[in-house]
Order: sequence, then C-alpha cells, then structure tokens
Amino acid sequence: MLYGGDYNPEQWPDQVQLQDVELMRRARVNLATVGVFAWSRLEPAPGRFEFGWLDTVLDRLAAQGISVALATPTASPPPWFSLAHPEALPVTADGVRLSHGSRDTYCVSAPAYRSAALRIATALAERYRDHPALALWHVHNEYGTTCHCDLTAEAFRRWLRERHGSLEALNDAWTTTFWSQEYSDWAQIRPPRATQYLPNPAQVLDFRRFTSDELLAAYREQREVLKAATPGVPVTTNFVLGGWVPVDHARWAREVDLVAIDHYPSDPGLEAEVEAAFAADRARGWARHSPGAPAWLLMETAPNLIYTGGRMHTKEPGRMARQSLAAIARGSSGALFFQWRAPRGGAELFHSALVPHAGPDSRVFREAVALGEQLERIAEAAEGVVVEANVAVSCDEPSAWALQAPGLPSDRLDHHDEARRAHRALWRRGIVADVIGTLERLSAYRMIVLPGHFLLSDAQAGGLGDWVAAGGRLVAGFLSGVADEHGRVRLGGYPGALRELLGVRVEEFHPLGPEERVTLTSGTGDLWSETVHLEGAEAVLSYLDGGPAVTRHKVGRGEAWYVSTRLDEPDLEKLLGEIAGGAAGLPPGVEAVRRRAGERSWLFLLNHTADDHDVPATGLDLLTGRRVNGSLGLRAGSAAVVRE
Repeated sequence: MLYGGDYNPEQWPDQVQLQDVELMRRARVNLATVGVFAWSRLEPAPGRFEFGWLDTVLDRLAAQGISVALATPTASPPPWFSLAHPEALPVTADGVRLSHGSRDTYCVSAPAYRSAALRIATALAERYRDHPALALWHVHNEYGTTCHCDLTAEAFRRWLRERHGSLEALNDAWTTTFWSQEYSDWAQIRPPRATQYLPNPAQVLDFRRFTSDELLAAYREQREVLKAATPGVPVTTNFVLGGWVPVDHARWAREVDLVAIDHYPSDPGLEAEVEAAFAADRARGWARHSPGAPAWLLMETAPNLIYTGGRMHTKEPGRMARQSLAAIARGSSGALFFQWRAPRGGAELFHSALVPHAGPDSRVFREAVALGEQLERIAEAAEGVVVEANVAVSCDEPSAWALQAPGLPSDRLDHHDEARRAHRALWRRGIVADVIGTLERLSAYRMIVLPGHFLLSDAQAGGLGDWVAAGGRLVAGFLSGVADEHGRVRLGGYPGALRELLGVRVEEFHPLGPEERVTLTSGTGDLWSETVHLEGAEAVLSYLDGGPAVTRHKVGRGEAWYVSTRLDEPDLEKLLGEIAGGAAGLPPGVEAVRRRAGERSWLFLLNHTADDHDVPATGLDLLTGRRVNGSLGLRAGSAAVVRE
C-alpha cells in the first residue's frame, strides 16, 4: 500500500529536512511526491539548473527506503519565464491577460511555454533516470488552465480542421446558419470570448474539447521524454475534479500508466463520505481504460481538514484513517496526502498536513503514524485489484459541458449533480457502483444509470440498445439522448436517440422553479417535469394529471426505464434499489466493499456513524488480528478489513 504525499523540501532548511526523513520512517511513509512546485528552485535562470539540493533530498529518502514520485514542475512557471515571455501568460474570455503571481500562470498553446516545459522535464529525466528512489513520474499538477489568446486561437483552428475536415462540416456541426454565423475562412474563427449576448453552444463545447486535447498534447510531450529515459518507470498526472475542469478524464485515462486523482470533500458531515465514494468509483471507472487498469491511486487529499467553502472543518479523531481505508476499499493502491509538512507562509499556509504547524507532538501526526501501521497490516489486500461492482452510473464530461451553456430550459441543470444523486442513492442502499465516463464494455454491468446524458451519438445509442436487449437494465434520466455529439437537438420528440429504446416520446418540457414540486402517484419530484407519451412502454409512476412520469419498456431480455422528473432522494433510492435487485442490508452510513484477486477476497467494513453496529462477516480482521465468525462488532467511527 502506497503511503505518503507531497513533500516540499525546498521550503525548509536542512535541519528540518533531516527531521522530515526521520518522521517519515516513524510514520512508515513509503512514497513522497517531490518537486511539484519547485521550478524556480530547479531552474533559477533560463537553462541554468541547480540539482544539488534535490540530489541530497532523493539520496536521503532512498537511504531510508522511501520511494519518490518525481514531479515535473510545469504547473508553476517561475517569474523569470513570465517576464521573458508575456505572450505565454493566460488570457481570460474577457480579453484580460493575467499577471504572474499565482500557480497555473501559463498558456498551454504558447510555444515558449511548451519548449520550457520540455526543457525542464528532459533535464530531470537525464539527471535522475538511474536514481534508486525513482518509482513514479508525476507530470505537471492538476491540468486545467484555460486560455483565450491569439496563440490559443491558432491552435484551436488547427484542432477544428482535424476534427471537422472542412468549413462546410464545421458550419453544419455548429448550426452557423443561426444568427448569421457561417464561416467562409478558417481565419475568422476565434475561441469563444466574451460576446454581446449568447455564444454559440457548439463552439463553446468544441472549445472545451479542444482545451482538453491541447492540455493532453502537452502532457504527452513530457511523458514521451520521460518514457524514453526510463521505460520501466510508470508515468501519470493527478486528475483534479470539478465542473470547472476542462479535461475529459475518461479519454485521458488511456494515456496514463496509473489513474491518480486529487479529492477534497466539501461537506463536514456524512455527505463527505458519499463524495469520497463517488470520487473513488469515478477513478475506478476511468482506470478501466488505463494501460495499468484496474489500479488507481488517491494522489492527494487533506489529512485533517475538510474545506467547506466557508471554513476549514477539523476532521474528528479516526476520520483520516477511515476515509483512507474507504478509498483503498474502492480500489486505490494506497493513500497519499497534500501535504507532508504545513508551510510557514504562502497562499496555502493553513492547508492540511500530516505534520501540522504544531509539529510531530500532535494528534494529527500520531494518527498518521497509526495509519502507517494499519496500512502495513492490510498490505496483502493490494493484491485484490478487482472491486465487486456490477452496477454503473454514467458521468459524461461533454454532456456536463453542454449543460453548462446558457439558453437551456433551466439554469439549474447540472449533469455532475445528477450523477452524484444517482450514485448517492445506490450508496445508501449499500450498492457499490462504478462511475463510468464512456459507454464502452457494457457487458460488465447488469444495470446502468444515465442521469442527464445530454449528448449521445448514434453509435452510443446503438450500443445501449444491444446491451439492453441482451439482458441489461437501463435507467435514463430526463434530458438523456436529446442531442447528438455536436449538441444539435434530435427532431421528432425527446429523448431523441433513446426514444425507441425507452418506448416513450416526450412532447414538451416543464422545468420547475426552485420552490415548485410535482406530486406523483407515489412520491414527489422537483426541478423538471415533462409531457410523456407511451410508445410501447408502461407507466410505473404518473403525474397527478395522469401523464406518465416513470416508465418501463421491456426490450429483449432487458428493460429500459425512463425517469422524467427529479425524484426526491428517498424515492430515487427506492427505485434504483429495486431495479438493481438487491442491497447490502447494512445500517445507513455503514459501507461494505469487497476487493478480489481470483478466489481470494478482502471485505472492507466502514462505520461512518456515531453508533456501534454488528455487521455480517467471516474471516480474519487484518487490523486487529481477530477471527470473525458470522458477525463483527463495528464500533462507531471504526473500520475493519476482513480476509475472507
């Protein structure tokens, strides 16, 4: 089990660095991420490298058996670079060129930036290719910076030529006959900058796709340099989650040797555990497409704080360990944190750390030591790379981007929120679900939920139809399949590409206001309602006016369900649980997740509640060494890992 996190020795004098290595040994840390934000220290002037300090750090770590995830520091260009290349500073959609003074002050399309990034990556690869501490390359940090400058415009046009082939095809895909937007020359096309009224949603969607691909091209350039120097060392980058991120991680997963995510829950209560489960299941869904599948890694999380937006909530004793074990239960290769030691200054001076400002004589560090001991006890569970999950929730990044556009029937539509609601409903029923970013390899699942999967190609719709006919159970939410992959509405009635499969035709949308609700024959809904006509399906729930609200359509050996409103969470939980055909039967707030390796299995039990519970289990609890015969007493806030 990998254990450790981001280590920033460049921020500390030598005597503190020596103490760090001793404290890492005490905590049983075995992996330190080094150099993420060290560009100015590594290259204080163009082409002049200073590696002596890093040599010392890596030598000390290696001497204590601590491996290193060596980062390329390209997310944070040094001041000299920005002063020498002002054209490489990012430009907002409003046309404002940002100044140096934070991290992520770069335009990924700027040749000077790409050249400088390759130079530092190459220098690191050549210097440390044979170093015994090197175990993993960590490229960049949290890719996601967007730019709208003229250099970006040139790159965007090149990308559009490759994607669409001709101006005729682009004009058709973007429906540019609307508002006299037809392009007669590629040079006329710009990024979607601030404009008088509503932008073209297809242009905005393509720009999000372009930005993801442009950032990916920059990652690939560094990856190839690192692979050439160290072909046996895996290469990855840390995926950052959030609706603002212009990265299609499902596509990126094919390009990394190990899917790695950063996740910081934002709720101080039980919802934090739900958020963490969603992030873990999403990472596992991405990892299905990675060359190193099905492994993934929690690369960053906060040890002792939860950032709620308005305050930093201190995690209760034991919560750091339980949340770490929850990630490992759902497939992580370990638990890494940001960060090892809390800084004295800087923009994140109060960020959570394993060694807080109070130093090692603190509850947080004592819990870090205890967690290191726990991870050693359960190390064998790392063999179980398969997590039992035969249900999936689709979370499609392009659909999320499309539903962020203005001019939609409601300004409260959020694909990520709908995916989280579906996942949360299954979590509360004790059902472990993959969160998938592409509609591929569907045969692994008996049930798939499509919550607001707005964009759907003909090929995707056909694949879903074949899967349902073969015995799958599809649950499609409102606005699924309404538009094609370019964001053009499919005509003839909603939900477009899924109309025949679902056996319904939606004539009209009825978005609801924040305080409005609709009453159904059983339960209620909010946000959305529709006029639904049956065309082969049967109504399972109806609106009070008699119109169908939730329908079921038998297709071959399977079923296709349609949910035309946003059900209240208890009603959604009941519906999805019944369609899934089973639940764990555990108390609310208690998780049971199983990792497998062939015939061997490890059952992770996590009690997120304030009460003790008895849960079914048989085997050896690796954390305590106790035998379990049929029932395990799980104390409030505790966890168990049972070798079955």
